[in-house]
Parts: sequence; C-alpha cells; structure tokens
Amino acid sequence: MTIFYVLISIAILVLLIVWAKLNPFLAFLVAAISGGLLLGLPADQVAKSIQKGMGALLGDLVIVIVTGAMLGKLVAESGAAQRIAGFLMKIFGEKYITWAMSFTGLIVGIPLFYNVGFVLLVPLAFTISYQYRLPAVYVGMPLLAALSVTHGFLPPHPSPAALVAQFDANMGLTLFYGFLIAIPTIILAGPVFAPFLKNIKAKPLKTFQSDPKPEHELPGIGNSLFTALLPVFLLIGTTALNLNWEENGSFSPVIKLISDPSTVMLISLLFATFSLGISRKESMTKLMDIYTDATKDIAMILLIVAGAGALKQIFTDTGVSQELADGLKTWDMHPLILAWLITAVIRICVGSATVAGLTTAGIIAPMVDTMGVDPNLLVLSIGAGSLVLSHFNDGGFWMYKEYFNVSVKDTLKSWTLMETLVALAGLVGVLILDLII
Repeated sequence: MTIFYVLISIAILVLLIVWAKLNPFLAFLVAAISGGLLLGLPADQVAKSIQKGMGALLGDLVIVIVTGAMLGKLVAESGAAQRIAGFLMKIFGEKYITWAMSFTGLIVGIPLFYNVGFVLLVPLAFTISYQYRLPAVYVGMPLLAALSVTHGFLPPHPSPAALVAQFDANMGLTLFYGFLIAIPTIILAGPVFAPFLKNIKAKPLKTFQSDPKPEHELPGIGNSLFTALLPVFLLIGTTALNLNWEENGSFSPVIKLISDPSTVMLISLLFATFSLGISRKESMTKLMDIYTDATKDIAMILLIVAGAGALKQIFTDTGVSQELADGLKTWDMHPLILAWLITAVIRICVGSATVAGLTTAGIIAPMVDTMGVDPNLLVLSIGAGSLVLSHFNDGGFWMYKEYFNVSVKDTLKSWTLMETLVALAGLVGVLILDLII
C-alpha cells in the first residue's frame, strides 16, 4: 500500500505540471503535502518536513547556482561567448563546421545555463548558417547537443549540482567523469548525427537573429577562454590536490575551503568581474545590474530545486525511501540502469529534465549506501536519463521549434531524436566507466 501512495504522490506531481499547467514549485509543494498525509505523517509534522527538506538542499546549492548564473550572464554580456565561437570557427573552418559548433557549445555551455546558452548561441548559429549557405538545423544541432549535455551532466548546472549534494558525491570527480562521457556523447549527437538532418527545412525567423558585437568591443580569446573555464580548472585542480594531500595536514582545512564548490564559484566570479568587467572599463554599477538580472533568470530554478527537496524529505521522514530500497533490492537490474530508467519515465511524463532528475534523487538518495555504486556515476546516470525523449511537454522542444521555424514532425525527427541519443549514449558511457573505476 505504501508504494501505491508513493505512486499517487508522483502522479499528482505529474498531473499538476502536465495537465493543470501548474508551476513546478507549487506542484512539488502540493505533492509533498499530499504524500505526507497519505503516508501517515502527522499533520503537524508535514510542514516541518517540507521546510527541513527545502532548507537542507538549498543550503548546499544556492551559492553555486546563483554565482554560476552571474558568471554565465557576464560571459554572455561581455561578448566572451561570441569571441570563443568566432575563434573556434577560424580553427575548424567550413568543412568541420559541426565540430566547431560542438566545441563552442561545450566550452560556453559550462558556465551558461541552458536557456541562456540557447538564446545567446542559436542566433550565432543562424549567422554562420547564412554566411556559409548551410542548412540551419545541420549547423545548429551540434551546438544544441553540447548545450544539452552540459546541462544534464556537468556541475555547476542545477540538476547535476543538486544530485551531487543529495548523494554526497564529489563535485570535482563528477565533473571529471562527466567530461569523459560528455565528449563522445556530444560527438555522436552532434557531428555524427547532424549530416542526417541536412534535408530538414528550417527558416529561422528574423526576430531570433542577434546583432553580434563589433570585433573591437570583444574581449581577447585568452581572457574569454580562461575566464569561462576557470570553474572547471579550479574544481578539477583542487580535487586532485585533495586526493594527494594528507587528510590531517596543516594545510588540509585551507585546501578543503578552497576546493568547496561554493568557494570555487565565488573565486571564479570575482575573477570574471575583473577580467571581463573592471579591466575593460565597465562600471561596477553596470556589472552589478548584470548580476541582478542573472538572479532573476534562475529564481524559479532555485524554487523548483527547493520543492524537490521538500518531496524528498517527505519520503525520508515517512520511511518510504527505505521501504523502496528494500523492495528494489529484489529487482534484477543494475542500480545505474534502474536510476536512469526511473528518471527517464518521470522525464517523459513531466517534461522537465531538472524536475525528473531531482524527483528521482528524492527516491534514490537514501539507497546510495546500499546500492554499491559510485555516487558520482549515479549523478551522471540520472543526468542522462533526464534528457531522454523530449516532446510536447518540454519547453526546450518548443524553443527549438520556434527558433528554427520547423514543423512539429521535423522537430520530433531532429530535436527529440538528438536528446534521446544523448540519453542513451550517456547511459552507455556511465556503464563503461563503472566497469573501469
């Protein structure tokens, strides 16, 4: 009966988002309250559990997500992303244009949230498409594949960062493993898949073509690349330092402080404020306005993450998670495949990759210790599952359709298939790493 009530709670969440079109944050709260009452949690404890779950999850994430949004916004507004895209085009040339777009999406997509990266880079893809007279979908798909992979696999993006916190994984190792899986996945869903899309007719609307900044207004390529990738350098570098440093050494506390993802993101943002702002004669007032706008962009993401934490806490406090763990032990399925499958089902029903990943985390988190799998790989498995089969209930589906001005049928043949390739390739990559690590 307990499992039945859990399914009802998740069904309430899905129906409120998909059918009633309710905001996901509100849907999470309603589902959490309903689940708590159905599962026998005393009424006066339901609100306390919700508050505890929201606070616990946001406490680990709010600095990472907010500073990440600020950094991404600055990279976009300063022209650093445009500089990186132009630089890669010069290196790869027209013949390998899909590779150039893939690398642009990978590099710029690390500090940028998906929606910001989409709005910023897709118009650049249109410009390149017109310049070289190539099909827009053929040029744009490798870019979108890379943005999607970074969104689902790599911290500091909201879902993988939240999963790292919930599973007590190591953000640096997750990022390192994520890169090992992300690169072949992007190649498959980008340069390998794109040639099959050359016949799809797309007529991008003039509205979605941005005017690039003049060349003399752009920051240098070295500055642009180093600033955009600084969080990656710091996370991987400090993780390696932690692994090779004595646990009780005199500098151990300092290293742990510097290697904390929140500190890494703060250092990166402060550096970017100077390198892309102050050093280029931008006023502090304008820079702070950019950061304020960035927080508006991700306010709802923070609330959705908090709502997912509330539902997770309800499952924990009612003992459901442990009961599910005991039940799932009897399933003859690899834990990483099981996590991927649960996430994929929720993704298909709900549409949101972030909601799917965080909902699965609420179910899986208490089982991590008994599953016998690397929590860093579990993060990536769920991240891959959260991208599968994007369709009518996913905002990304409609953004792609409208920006590229293609039919629904062609959107399914291109966008939906690309997302599914990413999800399947990600799962295969995780399972291969599981055999090696």
